[in-house]
Amino acid sequence: MIGGAAALLLVAGGGGAAMMLAGGEEKPAYGEQAKEVHAEAEEEEAEEEESAEGESEGKDGELPLVDVPPMIVNLRTTNGEPRYLKIRFMLEAKSAEKTEKLKAKLPLIIDSYQPFLRELRPEDISGSAAVFRIKEEMLVRATEAAGKGMVKDVLIQDLVQQ
Repeated sequence: MIGGAAALLLVAGGGGAAMMLAGGEEKPAYGEQAKEVHAEAEEEEAEEEESAEGESEGKDGELPLVDVPPMIVNLRTTNGEPRYLKIRFMLEAKSAEKTEKLKAKLPLIIDSYQPFLRELRPEDISGSAAVFRIKEEMLVRATEAAGKGMVKDVLIQDLVQQ
């Protein structure tokens, strides 16, 4: 009986600890509340799509692009052999009006790219999915540095590893 009680105590304690550590998540809504939450989410998405329409093009159908100077960084290698990465890319602003603001924030964006690019290894750049992963990470960092709603896309022109 004592062994059974000890086992029950261990299981209950482990379950309680798991519940405490996994806490903080919102519970899913049910019934009318779920319908309201879903309707609000759809309205927000529709507003974002409406605001995004027509904003991406500037004067005469031009894309609002910001040219970033080419960057050359050292890659991290395990054997100490010097390896370099040269990347040339452009940032697409959400709208033509935000292009100048984005140009003003360019030093902050480049500064946020430096640690990320320097931590890359040569094997991180190989393969067809590598460019996509790098592009996504650069978009996240540009959005954090420039602010939400400033950068629409990162357009990689050259990605050369030496």
